[in-house]
Amino acid sequence: MEGSPSDAAPGSGVLLFARLDPTYFQVLRMKLKSPYLIRQNAAVKLSRMPSDDTGDFKAEETAATVLLKHRGQLADLQDVFYASQQRALLIVLQGMDTAGKDGTIRHLFSGLNPEGCSVTAFKVPTPIEARHDFLWRVHAAVPARGMIGIFNRSHYEDVLSPRVHKLISAKTVRRRFDDINEFEEMLTDNDVVILKFFLHISHEEQALRLQSRIENPDKHWKLDPADFKEREFWSQYEKAYEDLIAATSRKHAPWFVIPSDRKWYRNVAISAIVVDAMQGLKLKYPQPTMDPSTIKL
Repeated sequence: MEGSPSDAAPGSGVLLFARLDPTYFQVLRMKLKSPYLIRQNAAVKLSRMPSDDTGDFKAEETAATVLLKHRGQLADLQDVFYASQQRALLIVLQGMDTAGKDGTIRHLFSGLNPEGCSVTAFKVPTPIEARHDFLWRVHAAVPARGMIGIFNRSHYEDVLSPRVHKLISAKTVRRRFDDINEFEEMLTDNDVVILKFFLHISHEEQALRLQSRIENPDKHWKLDPADFKEREFWSQYEKAYEDLIAATSRKHAPWFVIPSDRKWYRNVAISAIVVDAMQGLKLKYPQPTMDPSTIKL
């Protein structure tokens, strides 16, 4: 399948790409200029990556207009995507607590046809899940061809909390990185397009969002003692994320570190990448199985 880099979304400040066959992508990858794409084998230092960047956008209102355009494009692209059933799209969302995974799903994908979209949230493994390999429950949730699947947290949880709390060894972490890379490569070999987004917020921004939940009665249902406890391990989680992103951002399954202190910019930055990737697939509606001109009602 042929394709070419698409232009940046108007005002986005982000040059994006189309995920095609591995050979073509290897050539295309050398031309990428996205500030958020983590290249294979690149070192990752989150403290050096601004979480409050807004690209070329100076105001939320401008970004909102572009996001509305992206939503319309995604709806049209999904229609062809679902009809063609040639590829599956897996979108992975990871981030610290309050980073905005739920909000991203709500703002970006609310216009999609639910028939062709699924959202899976991965929480603490159930007793049955814990008795299987750590990828068992994940593989069952991978979208079929024609479907867009969104992971709210994912298989990466198994190299985060267990590592931070020293429930697994460094050797196990490295082995799981290898398992994940091989798993994701197998998925792409079977027509699954993978886009992974780390929603990058600052320690200070997380404090503001937690405080907002405390002060707003309508958000009290979101309060979880674990969120406040885990905040004490911020630096350990940051290091764990740096290592996993560096170890698993691959040509077949790239990571993007998205500045997410400004929710409105997070949304438009991610939507631009998803639109670009789907446009780059250059999918078409399948040929009809009969000649419509012969139909007489």
